[in-house]
Amino acid sequence: MKMLLGIDYGTGGCKVTAIGADGTFAGEASVEYPTYHDHPGWSEQDPVDWWKSLCDALRKLSEKGVDLKSIAACSLDGSTHNAVLLGETGSHALDGVLADMSFRPVRRTIMWTDQRSTAECEALKAGWGERIFSTCYQMPAPTWTLPQMMWLKANEPDVLVKTEHVLFVKDYVRYILTGAAATDYIEAQGTLMWAMPGTPGTTGTDGKWDAELVALSGLKMSAMPKIISPIDVVGHVTAEAAAATGLPEGMPVVCGSSDSAVEDYGAGAVEPGDLIIKLATAGNVNAMTVTAHPHPKTLTYSHIVPGMWYSVSATNAAALCMRWFRDTWGFADYGAIDAEAVKSPVGANGVFFHPYLQGERCPYWDANLRASFTGVSISSTRGDFARALMEGVAFSLRDCYRTLEEMRLPVKRIFLIGGGARSGLWSEIVANVFNCTVAVPTPADASFGACLLAGAGIGVFSDVKDAVAKCLHIDRTIVPDPSAAAKYDHLFTCYRRIHDALEPVYRMRKE
Repeated sequence: MKMLLGIDYGTGGCKVTAIGADGTFAGEASVEYPTYHDHPGWSEQDPVDWWKSLCDALRKLSEKGVDLKSIAACSLDGSTHNAVLLGETGSHALDGVLADMSFRPVRRTIMWTDQRSTAECEALKAGWGERIFSTCYQMPAPTWTLPQMMWLKANEPDVLVKTEHVLFVKDYVRYILTGAAATDYIEAQGTLMWAMPGTPGTTGTDGKWDAELVALSGLKMSAMPKIISPIDVVGHVTAEAAAATGLPEGMPVVCGSSDSAVEDYGAGAVEPGDLIIKLATAGNVNAMTVTAHPHPKTLTYSHIVPGMWYSVSATNAAALCMRWFRDTWGFADYGAIDAEAVKSPVGANGVFFHPYLQGERCPYWDANLRASFTGVSISSTRGDFARALMEGVAFSLRDCYRTLEEMRLPVKRIFLIGGGARSGLWSEIVANVFNCTVAVPTPADASFGACLLAGAGIGVFSDVKDAVAKCLHIDRTIVPDPSAAAKYDHLFTCYRRIHDALEPVYRMRKE
């Protein structure tokens, strides 16, 4: 049976998933790649690491019994805002694949978690804030491509001079696979240089590159990529890429989109009133809507389903905190952390965790915030710290949700997704902190959503909603415990007061 392949580039690694045309799960594999923090607040990745991780992940998938030659099509998704700057004098090369390509990365990619462009953001807010918000539906913050490029213009101007083409994470890998360069309109919305459909000067339903904002970034307008739909076939796997990956030569490659959009879609959030709670590297609370609802404290994007939108309230670090905890506290794996955390009661015996490992986005948009454990006593255990971390991330997500509540966006169904949702304990904590019933769909991650886009792109499904209807299933439903929910409601108030008390300390430290 022919299969569909989804390739997901999250902030921390590459995951590949293969399914049958009827949605039957065939296999998955993942490979982590490094993020480079050369200075406090900096986050960069090397695009070559993305390609190598794909080759390694596909090899693992093959070793698990998936016949790569039976894959009929693939699609990709990736974390957004991350500009891959390509030029004729780029230094990276991959034997047999990039050796003959005209354009290569001219520097490592600044990632969406990078915080170096705070000064540029303040300047944008002061001089361009109203113009940017009315055009792009977002407010300037270091997560966006525009201030990142402005930082380069001020500090590494030669990089932008050398840049002839701009792509984004998934687009760069797809460029290696096919030799075709393009991006989709949802990805473009993550740059802060894209005029949203319906704003002044735009026609049609997709929007357009805003020439004035592109010029402000220091990039050439000619460098901005061609825009296509998430389900368009961009190209076909070249002979060189087939030899490197094991994928069939000539296999169609479907565009795909940003990981957040593809995750929400792949989890079944395809109707207005659906809400996503995401426990991945970053954490999101996303509300699906019929029309756009721009807000200064949220992110606003087009949905994979044509005509729909979604509002994002996001925390910078969710499962990233668990990865940090695993690596720095000497746990063998995530299961070992769960085994310790379950020994601690609701409230972690008074220990609180604030997950600001990389500053914070919603609802504070404060790059100065830092993570903290508070309430620690001589009797605090490893289990208390582990449970406090899980509770702290859940509190942070509820903090994000406050903004959506203030916007009065309707909520009918709640889906819990992301790697953290695999933890039974963490899932229960989230349901209790929100005091809402949550459904955990399966497979319901971005790589699965990318599989569905691949099928829709080559006509296996009649449209993107048909793909979800035929392939998605609910793994379990979690009903909150009234007693635990009441305790968490009180603890959430304490959590917010701790933030309020420490926020001026971090600001003073910065000064």
